[in-house]
Amino acid sequence: MDTASQKAISQFLFVRNEPEPVDLAFVLGSPTVNSIYPALDMFDAGLTKTIIISGAGISISGQPEWELYRDQALEAGIPNEALLLEKFASNTQENLELGSNLILQQIGWHNIKSIALCAKPFHMRRVLMTARRYFPKEVRIIACPPDDPLNLSAATWAETPTGRVRILEELGKISRYALQGDFNAE
Repeated sequence: MDTASQKAISQFLFVRNEPEPVDLAFVLGSPTVNSIYPALDMFDAGLTKTIIISGAGISISGQPEWELYRDQALEAGIPNEALLLEKFASNTQENLELGSNLILQQIGWHNIKSIALCAKPFHMRRVLMTARRYFPKEVRIIACPPDDPLNLSAATWAETPTGRVRILEELGKISRYALQGDFNAE
C-alpha cells in the first residue's frame, strides 16, 4: 500500500479531539482496559462527573469488559455513584444503542448536552458514525481515544502485517455497518 493511501486511511479512521468539559464520558469496552484511561483522566481533571462503561465481551483477564473497566475505575478512585454500567452489548452498534437507552433511563437525554466517546484509536470513526444514529443530534460528541503504546497508531499501523489486517478489517466493518443501516443517512 502506498504512503498516500496509508495517510488517507489514518486521517479517516484515527479521529481525536482535545478533552473538554462534557456531561458524560462513554467508554466502549474491548479486551484490554486502556480505552477507559481518557475517561478517568477527564474525571480527575473535573471535565466530567459521569462515566458510562459498555461491553459484555470477555477481556484478556477473563472478566466481562464492563467488570474489568469498572474495577479499573474504582481502583483509580472514581466513586461508584459516578459510574453507569451497560452489561449486555456485544458489538459497537449494541454499545451505543443500549448505552443510549441507559442514558435515557438513568439520566435523561434532556440533561446531556455533550459526550466524550472513549474507544480504541482506530475504532473512533465507526464509533462516532454509530453514535450519531443513537444520540440526539443536538448532543456534541468528541472523540477521546487513549494514548497507549499497546494500541495501533495512525503513524505506525501499516508497519506490521497485524496492523494492516486490523485496519483493513475496520474499514470493512464500516462498510458492513453502512450497508446494514447502522449509520444515519444524514
